[in-house]
Amino acid sequence: LAARDATMARLRRIHGDPRLRRKPRIDERFESLARAIAFQQLAGAAAAAIWDRVRGLVPGPFDEHAVLALPERQVREAGFSRAKTAALVDLARRTAAGDVRLAEMGRHSDREVVAELTSVRGVGRWTAEMFLIFSLRRPDVWPVTDLAVRSGYARAYGLPAPPEPDELERVGERFRPYRSVAAWYCWRATEAVTP
Repeated sequence: LAARDATMARLRRIHGDPRLRRKPRIDERFESLARAIAFQQLAGAAAAAIWDRVRGLVPGPFDEHAVLALPERQVREAGFSRAKTAALVDLARRTAAGDVRLAEMGRHSDREVVAELTSVRGVGRWTAEMFLIFSLRRPDVWPVTDLAVRSGYARAYGLPAPPEPDELERVGERFRPYRSVAAWYCWRATEAVTP
């Protein structure tokens, strides 16, 4: 990216090589996806605080069984909205029933992962893309609806306003096959907290 794009080269000099949290183990994928649900449509710091409270409800592994054992009221009191609570519970039910097979997703294409995850109530494309980037470590995911990516791109490239998703999709083609890395640098340009 740095070799083909001067702005990416500058962002790399400022922020260094991309740093992601340790790749979640297969048995941690449910928690990773639940964390992405927490980050839906919220600023990073607020989402992180809410997620910490929800995660704190479960002393052991945060998996589908632990979520199904939690009273929904507790999840709501910890800060999840009614819609996010419903999404978390639906994810837990579908995972427990075997309808969503998180352990097998590493073998599926990006498109297949998005299709399976978006079958869960309240899980949209953005949440599925965060799972692809942060849980499966897919290198070529370009989350064009993410406001921080759009804002970071505008800031990095000196644009007066964030590009619309379809425009960002078009200009992002030059970052293939490392659009996840380009997204990371756009997040850094705004210093967003990412899921």
